[in-house]
Amino acid sequence: MKLLAIEPQQYMHYYQARYQRAETYGHVVYVLNGIGTTDFWPEDRYRLVGSKDIGDIIAEARRWHAEEHFDGVITYAEFAVTAVAAVAEALGLPGIDAQAAVQSRNKYLMRQAYERGGAPIPSYRYVAELPEALAAAEEFGYPVILKPTLGAASYYVFKVHSAQEMTERFTQAQEGIAHLGDLLADADGMDLGPNGLLVESFLNGKEYLIEGVAWDDEVYLGSVVDRITQEGDNFDDDVHHAPTTLGAEDLAKVHRAVTVAAHAQGLRRSIMHAEVRFHNGEPHLLEIAARVGGGGLETIAQLTADHDPIEATVDIGLGRKPKVRHFQPTGTHITAMCLISEAGYVDEVIVPDEVKNSDKVFLLKITAKPGDKIKRPPDGNTIIGFLGAKGDSFEEAFNTMNDFASKIQVTFRTPVASHSELLEHA
Repeated sequence: MKLLAIEPQQYMHYYQARYQRAETYGHVVYVLNGIGTTDFWPEDRYRLVGSKDIGDIIAEARRWHAEEHFDGVITYAEFAVTAVAAVAEALGLPGIDAQAAVQSRNKYLMRQAYERGGAPIPSYRYVAELPEALAAAEEFGYPVILKPTLGAASYYVFKVHSAQEMTERFTQAQEGIAHLGDLLADADGMDLGPNGLLVESFLNGKEYLIEGVAWDDEVYLGSVVDRITQEGDNFDDDVHHAPTTLGAEDLAKVHRAVTVAAHAQGLRRSIMHAEVRFHNGEPHLLEIAARVGGGGLETIAQLTADHDPIEATVDIGLGRKPKVRHFQPTGTHITAMCLISEAGYVDEVIVPDEVKNSDKVFLLKITAKPGDKIKRPPDGNTIIGFLGAKGDSFEEAFNTMNDFASKIQVTFRTPVASHSELLEHA
């Protein structure tokens, strides 16, 4: 089968490995990037539009489809979900509809859909000005969460504890989202809803990450992972453990909540990455993205729950039900983390052979290349890569991961830049 993968603007080489993995299932992947590098994919199966305008992308997709007769359109990128929905519709191929795609991309429209459908969610308010943010926070009670409506990867997401801090963080987030589009690169020319900020009530319980599938009336939680990050006021989403420690009763609650939310969002035949957080003993939806989760969650799902979200994305793109079951752990324990460094311009990431060659490492992916700019909060949330370790227990996997992470070194081409310096050159 021929698959067309799309990125309106290429995000480094981040998704290349997923396209390569999709080909291991016997398919041929063609890549259409609106804007990108010429060396991203084999030349005979790669095209650059020269623009990330959705009209230009659709026009080029139609021309290429007339030659190659694609069987499906896919993406693994958050910022490409809406473009892929538009291209799939234009080519007459399977895909989620435009409204579902936008509701999966814009957190404000997502919250409204959840509210209409009766899904459990935190209190929320769209805030255009600082006084609105202060009023919402006062009503909800501090701490609160401040986040972009069109964000990803926890960029400019802050936990705010006071009115004074809200004044500072609101300005940082408002200035940050003005540059966020350059990084996340949704297609131009699409109505993605309000591009602004939300204030949400803080949920005081643990958080869980789910790789799932919506297929007609059924929702499958293929993999459930505990987020075990020691949280600060920024959300790096950096440490995970699987299989989940949730018991059967709480898993059933999560399944009901995610099902209601997915259907309210308009997802009937879709891959899903869901984030759920408990509050006073009950699960609440943070979001459901219509794509695979990042941070190595696809590998974690396969290893700890025998669920393959990369292959499921391919199957759904081809219009066929993927191989998926309700959550059933395999018994393997893992911990995984995002590798985080200081801010600056990368010169080299040095991984010792002890880490590279260890049979305890199931995930080692360095995403930062020489010359890449690493941003840290409040200016951004760029990571170096991912590391995951496995073991017979949580403790063994966790200790191995931390030991190996401490041995990975990052050098910079220039002295470590300050946040203000990086922002000036963004």
